[in-house]
Amino acid sequence: MTASFTQRRKEFSQRTQRILTTSLRLCVMAAVGLTTLHPQDVTFKSNTRLVIVDLTARDKSGKPVTTLKKEDVQIFEDGVKQDIAIFELQKLEGEALAPMSFATRTTETAEEKAAAPAKAVVAPAANQAIRYQDKRLMCLFFDMTSMQPPEQVRAQDAAIKFLQTQMTASDLVEIMTYTTKLNTVQEWTDNRDNLIAAIKKLTLGEGSDLADLADTAADEGDDSGSFAADETEFNIFNTDRKLSALEDAARKLGVLPEKKALIYFSSGIGKTGVENQSQIKATTNAAAKANVSFYPVDARGLVALAPGGDASKASPRGTGILTGSKQQGLRNSFNDSQETLATLAADTGGKAMLDTNDLTMGIRQAQEDMRSYYIVGYYSKNDAEDGKYRRIEVKMTGKDLAAKLDFRKGYYAAKVWAKFNASDKERQLEEALTLGDPVNDLPLALEVDYFRVARDRYFVPISVKIPGSAVGLKKNGARQTADLDFIGQVRDASGKLIGGVRDLITVKLDENAASKIGQRHLQYDAGLTLSPGTYDLRFLARENASGRMGTFETKFTIPDLGRGAAVRLSSVIWSNQKESVAGAVGTAGASRKLLASSPLVQGEQKIVPSITRVFRKDQTMYVYFEVYDPSLDPDRKLPSVTAEVDLLSGSRKVYSSAAVRLNKLATTRPGVAPFAFQIPLAKLPAGQYVAQVNVIDETGRKFAFPRNEIVLLATESAAPQPRK
Repeated sequence: MTASFTQRRKEFSQRTQRILTTSLRLCVMAAVGLTTLHPQDVTFKSNTRLVIVDLTARDKSGKPVTTLKKEDVQIFEDGVKQDIAIFELQKLEGEALAPMSFATRTTETAEEKAAAPAKAVVAPAANQAIRYQDKRLMCLFFDMTSMQPPEQVRAQDAAIKFLQTQMTASDLVEIMTYTTKLNTVQEWTDNRDNLIAAIKKLTLGEGSDLADLADTAADEGDDSGSFAADETEFNIFNTDRKLSALEDAARKLGVLPEKKALIYFSSGIGKTGVENQSQIKATTNAAAKANVSFYPVDARGLVALAPGGDASKASPRGTGILTGSKQQGLRNSFNDSQETLATLAADTGGKAMLDTNDLTMGIRQAQEDMRSYYIVGYYSKNDAEDGKYRRIEVKMTGKDLAAKLDFRKGYYAAKVWAKFNASDKERQLEEALTLGDPVNDLPLALEVDYFRVARDRYFVPISVKIPGSAVGLKKNGARQTADLDFIGQVRDASGKLIGGVRDLITVKLDENAASKIGQRHLQYDAGLTLSPGTYDLRFLARENASGRMGTFETKFTIPDLGRGAAVRLSSVIWSNQKESVAGAVGTAGASRKLLASSPLVQGEQKIVPSITRVFRKDQTMYVYFEVYDPSLDPDRKLPSVTAEVDLLSGSRKVYSSAAVRLNKLATTRPGVAPFAFQIPLAKLPAGQYVAQVNVIDETGRKFAFPRNEIVLLATESAAPQPRK
């Protein structure tokens, strides 16, 4: 019996050894990457996504709590408890380094380098989630395009002063600049000599003349991720370019899980009246995802505005300097430029430093705000790539622990466009229109105009332009096609939905046109009829080959032209193209009849608005506007309205069209005097102009001088825009 038991134990031991040997062999094969598995072998796959949350805990006095353990914290995603995989304390000290001499050299002789002890270089830890342990990460971002040379000098001096006298042992600094593209001129380092040398190498005056766009051309070396070589028109007049550069900077900083502060030196971000408000949301949301807080610093310092403007501006005209309206306009413009800076700071957890001559206060504010914190990481239990919002909640578990917690409240999951079916795509489009996190992967330019069609009703054409390089083509027989989805909503001041647009457009191109799509633009037109008032427009376009979407959000106002004593004018349309009504890329299906009666349609031709106001010398500029209810001569009951178009370069008039006088009204609509001009551009020098329309109601002794900026390019690289 004993022998039998011994034999069975031996056989069991041998079988166990064979199983272990086979298992070990499979493990070794998997480790070295062998793929000679038999069909019956089972392959296990796992896809996990690490979610990083920066957690700040403060006690009742506001001091950081640095004694928490992993067991003291619970983290939830959409109400589901997650398993914490990373829990690290980032302990940041506040003791300043020894001040440097203001005459500190940035170079050393060979003898000094040999005699000096080697200085440790800060490098990210390899293969670790926490790359910079116990380091405060601050990025100095110089927006050279918004600062004049004196302001660039102040920003440069403030940064050097901070590095010399106020930098601490916990600080790591990176330096970025924005001119025509985003540049990283110094990677993360605590070497003050290298940082100061990098700042001193910045070219004063670089980018400050960006407003002079006479020789503007596409920058093929642009690697910021938001500007393509054929998107010159968007780069020139897209007022969101600064915000887009900040979004790019936040995304680049997002590869690090630690908290980051971006100190943004600028002279404000101005407004033009038709801003894409979705861009600022996209910028702040990108910063929140990347754990970046913006600390804008107004490099203009404390400013006293001279009445009528300083010596850098032309002398004011009219009575505005006497009535105070000119001074009020300057103040409003200045406040608008600071409002965007304040919004960037408030929406990302930073602070804006405005109206102070000590610019180092902005850097010190970021330094003081970034106290010790915890990096918490978990692998989400929800692996669905549906692009939906995931809410994050962090709780304390210990009953005796009392701390105020600060953390990001959620994130948007990844999405796989190729796996979307038709209903998923439609749901995504509708949800994207209402999400608080606008998508701006597809560049858009948009223009809203108005024309009176009845006493209290206005036709509102909406024009959208998309760069051809952003549109993906697919082969369809002898042609190539692109599918574009458009959806938009218009709401009144109370938030009530007033009207909307929903359309799917298929663009068909032959081989020749398809080969040039990267040099062209696509333009989509829609239209609504609205009453006077202030409205919010949110418009979204999606390119269906890749699923890239772009959002444009703006406020617009339709004035009540039935009131007031001034000349009653429609929008002024500046155009470089007329097209056949049947040749439009897209007109919202429900409003085709409405668009057919558009004031922009004259016979079988339609004026296409130039949204970006960029023209070429080989084109003709078309100008169209309408005057409503001009005064009538008491005897003949006829109007007498004169108009002309001037192009100004600085204070010099470069071109003046022949004056057009109208002595009768249109027969199709009552009370309308339409004006149309054609201006050949071939003989005009390339450059930036102020285009002014002079309108005089001679009978009523009224006048108006609406203006707009245009750019005339000498290049002929861009071909006419494809419309079908």
